[in-house]
Amino acid sequence: MASSSEKPPTIVDDSTSETLKSANPSIDEKGGEAENSVREGSQSPEPTVSNANAARVSTDSGLRKVHSTTKDVQDEITRVMTSGEGVEYPTGVKLGLISLALCLSVFLMALDNTIIATAIPKITDQFHSLQDVGWYGSAYLLTTASFQLLFGKFYTFFSIKYVYLTAIGIFELGSLVCGIAPNSIALILGRAIAGLGSAGILSGALIIVAYSVPLAKRPMYTGFIGAMYGIASVAGPLLGGVFTDKATWRWCFFINLPIGAIAIVVILVFFKAPERAAVASLGWKARIKEFDLLGTVFFIPAVICLLLALQWGGTKYEWSSWRIILLFCFFGVLIAIFIVIQFWKQDTATIPPKMMKKRSMWAAAMFSFCMGSFFLLLVYFLPIWFQAVKGASAVKSGIMNLPMVLSLVLVSIISGIGVTLVGYYAPLMIVSSVIAAIGAGMLSTFTPASGHAMWIGYQCLTGIGIGLGMQQPLIAVQTVLDISQVPVGTSVIIFVQTLGGALFVSIGENVFTNKLVANLAKYAPEINPDIVLSTGATSIQQTISKASLPGVTLAYNNALTHAFLVSAIMAVLTLIGSAAIEWKSVKGKKIEMGAA
Repeated sequence: MASSSEKPPTIVDDSTSETLKSANPSIDEKGGEAENSVREGSQSPEPTVSNANAARVSTDSGLRKVHSTTKDVQDEITRVMTSGEGVEYPTGVKLGLISLALCLSVFLMALDNTIIATAIPKITDQFHSLQDVGWYGSAYLLTTASFQLLFGKFYTFFSIKYVYLTAIGIFELGSLVCGIAPNSIALILGRAIAGLGSAGILSGALIIVAYSVPLAKRPMYTGFIGAMYGIASVAGPLLGGVFTDKATWRWCFFINLPIGAIAIVVILVFFKAPERAAVASLGWKARIKEFDLLGTVFFIPAVICLLLALQWGGTKYEWSSWRIILLFCFFGVLIAIFIVIQFWKQDTATIPPKMMKKRSMWAAAMFSFCMGSFFLLLVYFLPIWFQAVKGASAVKSGIMNLPMVLSLVLVSIISGIGVTLVGYYAPLMIVSSVIAAIGAGMLSTFTPASGHAMWIGYQCLTGIGIGLGMQQPLIAVQTVLDISQVPVGTSVIIFVQTLGGALFVSIGENVFTNKLVANLAKYAPEINPDIVLSTGATSIQQTISKASLPGVTLAYNNALTHAFLVSAIMAVLTLIGSAAIEWKSVKGKKIEMGAA
């Protein structure tokens, strides 16, 4: 174990490798085959030239010069580059503290998505801002989704450590603005700022793991980080309810400040950022040129147009409204221009086309998009089923949702350990798709008479399916991509997962609303649908007459199970990604039957 005072590892990336080869042809002759083998499996992609006396990489006017003495030195460089020996990873207490800080920061980001739900009634009462409810969630989502890919570039060309600390700092600033907000506009602004920071937190945490843990052990740590989402999905509504009832809704945001500060201090003190030679040699102007500013100019408004259309469609405006149609048209034009720019820019694009052509990359993206879609649908609609059909309170519905969340968390951790031990992630993705599809399909069979055994058992089955597969695409990306591409690849996976959730929650909400109105006409014709829609799930049992309640409950159940059916369809579609993924091992082995 290297002491904390030792110089952090120097990462020899593609451009450094080419310089070594050009200065020493024997490196290419002796090490080229081994290097290609390593890159294909992305094993030990963070080599360190640990012998300072053997070689010294320096910069002069942006050009790296390699100084060596003997052929033995050249052979040593080649061996380190291709074997990964000499890499200095944090271990022991240092690694434990870094992992804890990453988990805490991801937990806060995930918590911020759910904790506000139970606080919204009190917020709207204080600010008289019922018309702004949608913006409390969408302002956060807009900035998160819009800037995720941009953060991938920041992590590629700037210090991983300080970009991550900046992301947490922006998130903390947004939380502070929300906590002290004097009015609804300030709260929305704070949510947007927090969303901007959150765009770089999860991807940054996974990138830090990539530079802190050998590839073979990363699945276990990725599993711990992924489990934070499951914990936050239950803890959020519970903590939000407690803070709102026992203290003030402002603590839903103030809680982020001390915990985030701990994460910042730990990362600042204990994480030693890798010295990436090629990146360090680039000046500011050269780094800016690598950012694909032209693509970003079109990408961010494209995402905003899409999310606004999804947010307003069917709620503030009819789907046939010219405003919604215009937003979709703008999205289509802007995203088409963005795609053209990506093919034009190639390696300097926001999403390099060569990277997306890799089978494992697009398969992982497809899997993540579908997984994010059906998981967020269930997170959104299962509590509504417990509240509207079973008459549970907001807090109790969170407790009744525990079977899915606990099974998800436990299996996510276990699957991470399993991939670390066995090496292969593709089998778990396939099993995940099958189990999740069965579980989500069973949820769509719920009736008002469904007992504890059904809603506990079906949730557990679904949670197991989600836990088995949710983090595997991120492991696949780190396995097949060169270390220099991991920041962008990770950001792409997180972006499509976020986009899938946003898109299909909107689709599910429209399916639910349309079916609810139709079912009310069928089972409770004496009830005005507008009254039911404005009442909310938690108040149905108290506001609807006893004579009409069974019909309204049945209408709610049938509408919600149709939303669950949408979730089941997306779970089935994850099979496309899991079946297409290459069967590669984090230990460097490859099953020929799964080869591209």
